[in-house]
Amino acid sequence: MPARIYLAPMEGLLDFVLRDILTRVGGVDRCVSEFIRVTHTLLTERTFLRIMPELANGGCTPSGVPVRAQLLGSDPVSMAENAAQLAEFGPHGIDLNFGCPAKVVNRHGGGAMLLQYPEQLHSIVSAVRRAVPAQMPVTAKMRLGFNDDSLAVECAQALEAGGAEELVVHARTKADAYRPPAYWERVNDIRLAVKIPVVANGEIWTVDDARRCRQASGCDSIMLGRGMVTDPGLALAIRRNDAVEEGAADPHVPWTDILPLMGAFWQLVVARLERRQQAGRLKQWLNFMRHRYPEAQEAYDALRTLHDPELVTQWLVLHGALKVLPNQ
Repeated sequence: MPARIYLAPMEGLLDFVLRDILTRVGGVDRCVSEFIRVTHTLLTERTFLRIMPELANGGCTPSGVPVRAQLLGSDPVSMAENAAQLAEFGPHGIDLNFGCPAKVVNRHGGGAMLLQYPEQLHSIVSAVRRAVPAQMPVTAKMRLGFNDDSLAVECAQALEAGGAEELVVHARTKADAYRPPAYWERVNDIRLAVKIPVVANGEIWTVDDARRCRQASGCDSIMLGRGMVTDPGLALAIRRNDAVEEGAADPHVPWTDILPLMGAFWQLVVARLERRQQAGRLKQWLNFMRHRYPEAQEAYDALRTLHDPELVTQWLVLHGALKVLPNQ
């Protein structure tokens, strides 16, 4: 499989708005939606579109990057029925979430909780694989385990045997949460134990991190999450670094290019999210970017006490992120 860079799903952060903005920068081959929670009901088109509006755009972001729809659940029958329903709306594949560490998800038997039961993983994947058209890719994302990584290889093999065509491995257990380090070498153990492509994920913040992750995991393809939110040009920088001689300077998207992205992000937020959510979403993104850009720290400091969207808009216009006021 050629080296690919994927954009991770992150509930409450990396949604369709940020997918749109980050894929405008370049370097991303494919995205995955935040999880669509499956219980015992058949979800409607409205529910699918709310989480993944790209379904109304041929399954792609506005810049043309394909998106796979991610399902989360623990009942094979319900997962299969909803996967079949979802497949009718044309996502670029269906991904299954076996990595979410959220307590509320795990308490209901979903996400990383299932990594304690390889046979259940196999049942879910095989049910979904049978339910969707043969040409529709079915993939999975997992962590190294729940409390420990003792079942990591067994879980990966169960997913492969169930029909998963590709596996993304977040190189931490549920117990590790998002604390560094990521155990990339354990991803290599999984890669060597299965025949399907494996993608490494976790703790990739810089071009050098990507290089070290690839070396330790043996995976050419990687998935970026918080690192890409922090540095919107990270995927493009990795691409450019791959294309030049080793030791070249880390390519960097300048703040002057980030400003119009902030403006476009704000316009989408104002148009698509509830008023009470709007200022918080911009501050959330700035809170990440301030670790990469000093200018983002200045913007965060200026905006963190503002809650009125009109005042946020005025600040963005004043500082060159917006030229035209969005309709409030």
